[in-house]
Amino acid sequence: MDLFSRTWAALRAAVAALPDADFAEPSGCRGWLVRDLVCHLVIDAQDVLITLVTPSSAAVTHDSVSYWALASEPPTGEDPLDALIVRLAAAYEDPALLKFHLDDVGAAAGRAADLADPAMRVSTQEMVLTAGDYLSAYVLEWTLHHLDLVAHLPAAPPPPPEGLSRTREMLEKIAGTAFPASFSDTDVLLVATGRRSPTDAERDALGDLAARLPFVLG
Repeated sequence: MDLFSRTWAALRAAVAALPDADFAEPSGCRGWLVRDLVCHLVIDAQDVLITLVTPSSAAVTHDSVSYWALASEPPTGEDPLDALIVRLAAAYEDPALLKFHLDDVGAAAGRAADLADPAMRVSTQEMVLTAGDYLSAYVLEWTLHHLDLVAHLPAAPPPPPEGLSRTREMLEKIAGTAFPASFSDTDVLLVATGRRSPTDAERDALGDLAARLPFVLG
């Protein structure tokens, strides 16, 4: 849960420091500008708040790793919800309004996470998890989207190293395979999830694993 707080705070701080012009730059999410990604983060923060106040008395069905599933196709940006995010983000017009909304709702989500009992069971998307596992699952969400945020913004700060390391560990468990030790955590996450193509040298190091890429998380 502490790592949830650190990765979420780092992502929100990175957004808060962006110049207005950066909101019109492409993000690492296919079909989304930076402003669209930030709008998605507002929705994510709302989801965290909703889940943490949705307790369940049912048996736990998932943990921080099994919360994630592998999808068959990468997102195209044409999904109705994805398209809605783009329209909603454009409606903000002034990036300062989008920054304010993320800071407002995001800070509330962070406080709710700090106050949550890790053993409490919560329900989301027809799954039951402990609050601790649910928040741990979101370390992956924050870290990958932090990479998406800075994909074309070299001056923006990267995700915290401990978040990158934990997300690599989770991704390897989800995929059921380890990546070469020669790969940095960032390179594993970008290549494994299809955010960039492997170089020839990386493809050679991946061997048969290269044919299984990308691992699309959903």
